[in-house]
Amino acid sequence: HGVFEVRVKELCALVHQHGGRVYVDGANMNALVGVAAPGEFGGDVSHLNLHKTFCIPHGGGGPGVGPVCVVADLVPFLPGHRSGAEAAGVCADASRSAAGPSQGGSAPSGGSEPHEVGSVGAVSAAPLGNAAVLPISWMYIRMMGADGLKHATEAAILSANYISKRLADHYPTLYASANGHVAHECILDLRGLKETSGVMAEDVAKRLMDYGFHAPTLSFPVANTLMVEPTESETLEELDRFIDAMIAIRDEVRRVEKGEWPQDDNPLKNAPHTADSLMKAAWPHPYGRDVGAASASTRAHAKYWPPVGRIDNVYGDRNLFCSCVPISELA
Repeated sequence: HGVFEVRVKELCALVHQHGGRVYVDGANMNALVGVAAPGEFGGDVSHLNLHKTFCIPHGGGGPGVGPVCVVADLVPFLPGHRSGAEAAGVCADASRSAAGPSQGGSAPSGGSEPHEVGSVGAVSAAPLGNAAVLPISWMYIRMMGADGLKHATEAAILSANYISKRLADHYPTLYASANGHVAHECILDLRGLKETSGVMAEDVAKRLMDYGFHAPTLSFPVANTLMVEPTESETLEELDRFIDAMIAIRDEVRRVEKGEWPQDDNPLKNAPHTADSLMKAAWPHPYGRDVGAASASTRAHAKYWPPVGRIDNVYGDRNLFCSCVPISELA
């Protein structure tokens, strides 16, 4: 949820005290590399995805790749592979070396007798996962160096706090630390807009397309919010462009709140606007075509035109449409 948990060691110890296990989610290390050591948090199992933080793509659900580290007494439960005895040995060695600082000496044994590493069977078609993408992360780490990696973390944290503070008067940040700061992401709370205007976070997400942005993470981990993760790769100009778009959209919501536009026919509910829809002879909406195109608030020379208009997400999720070629044509 984008906030540093300063009592993480205490929490892990408390779970162990009551016979539990702790799984450390290492899906995104943007706020931790160079400034924290997850191996010392006190967890029993942790994965370290290489996507985003270490340059592996994450769009479309993959490829997911990265090490899974466990404490010593969980090594026997690591997966194996029928053709990967050597790989299983490599995984076991890596796990043992990673187990030291987080073992703590008080973790429960799990109640099972130790057995051979990898006897639980395979969980992947390849013993080392999607190993072909690993050189990308290796080269990134080599080229950045320790100082560069730490600087990337600091820039990601600074960018997220910059967005959170500049948007504070328009969209409150849902979670923050005691000092009001966030880590590498900020969750913008849009839940109150539903009652005042009928606008949902999904409407804001679709409207952002008219302003030339792919929306941030929608309704996760909290429904009707946007989770913004600028990372270290966005320039100040791009951050400001996104902030200006979000403020412009909030001003549009205010016009709905004031009754200038109806709740069911406004730029947010009709977004995104394709060029084709804006050029039709008939224009039945209470706002101008220029407003629909967001042309006054975007750089004219870099205007992005969404190729597809409004889609009913829920209907699409519940009704499968297959565009595949019939099997008979593949004979």
